[in-house]
Amino acid sequence: MVHNIFKGLGIALITPFKEDGSVDYDALIRLVDYQLNNGADFFCILATTGETPTLTREEKQKIKDLVVDYVQARVPILIGCGGNNTAAVVEELQTADFKGIDGILSVCPYYNKPSQEGLYQHFKAIAAATQLPVVLYNVPGRTGVNLQAATTVRLARDCQNIVAIKEASGNLEQVDEIIKNKPADFDVISGDDSLTFPMVSCGAVGVISVIGNALPKEFSRMIRLQMRGEYDPARTIHHRFTDLFSLLFVDGNPAGVKAMLSEMGFIQNVLRLPLVPMRINNMQRMSEILKELKI
Repeated sequence: MVHNIFKGLGIALITPFKEDGSVDYDALIRLVDYQLNNGADFFCILATTGETPTLTREEKQKIKDLVVDYVQARVPILIGCGGNNTAAVVEELQTADFKGIDGILSVCPYYNKPSQEGLYQHFKAIAAATQLPVVLYNVPGRTGVNLQAATTVRLARDCQNIVAIKEASGNLEQVDEIIKNKPADFDVISGDDSLTFPMVSCGAVGVISVIGNALPKEFSRMIRLQMRGEYDPARTIHHRFTDLFSLLFVDGNPAGVKAMLSEMGFIQNVLRLPLVPMRINNMQRMSEILKELKI
């Protein structure tokens, strides 16, 4: 039996860049160290927040190796591996270097908008191509297709190594339907920082978080309080961050969290095209909120 080990606060790790646009590997390690020392329970690397489509194969390999070597198995590492060409994803799973990696995060196929049966067959092929645990990633706002609750539950029942789903549909009814009908050994993970509190209250086991890059201590405390049934202090933390949640994605992801990390002195505020930095007025508002929160 394969169990889900990706619980609590997962960090959707950014990729820091220098002013010249090259990867800032030193800043990356400083970030990982900061997050490890402030409550991170696992890492999710080379996924959306890491600007992975703009990275070269060599950069991706170096980031993977650096994080694995630095973490030294202290917490689990999930790596992004997905796409809209099933055969290409299967080939990558069968040939790429996954040494030190504890699981695969695989996004719904984007752009070509498969049916629910197509999504089922896609993820079934992915699960069969690896012995690693697989976490499904449903984010209709990016992919153009929603992995419906019934399809998620079907995959959870039919594929032993599909252990969880990162749910970022924003649909709490769908989340609740999955949690109600899923097998006992399958978990739901929040894919939306602003909905983590209600999702964990419904039975989700954690979050793959963007804001956790910058504020891991505070966000992990909220989740730990919830897991202990201490909902009132957890709700207080959730409400403290409401304004930040709305600002975080107004200019796209990871523009918001990179602006925050830049304000905190961790990284240069540099993204790779087609993404651009957060607008100045939004950065100023974010700076004001951070000062109000004394962060």
